Amino acid sequence: MKEHGQEQQKAAAERDVLAKIAEMPEADRVLAERIHAIVKTAAADLTPKLWYGMPAYAKDGKVLCHFQSAQKFKTRYATLGFSDQAALDDGALWPTAYALRELTAADEQRISALIKKAAG
Repeated sequence: MKEHGQEQQKAAAERDVLAKIAEMPEADRVLAERIHAIVKTAAADLTPKLWYGMPAYAKDGKVLCHFQSAQKFKTRYATLGFSDQAALDDGALWPTAYALRELTAADEQRISALIKKAAG
């Protein structure tokens, strides 16, 4: 029963994320849809959720990465960001956010690798 309840919650959270993505202007929506698909493929165990009104993906209840639309914050690019929960440590200095204006196949491969690494 508990497992069924958790699956129901995860499905509801994913519907919320997809609904938020659907509300975005086209440029942000296209990017957010691709990021969502990449995360689901690269780290299927991450749980989609809304975080400050933006699509995010959590591990063990803690946000690991998130998409920030350009339109919402009136910036010239969308952002894929990682929290301190992400296993991206690389020496004493590493990026925790990436600007997105479009996604090429190479960009998608790079993001997939980042998501896999972040999820540990």
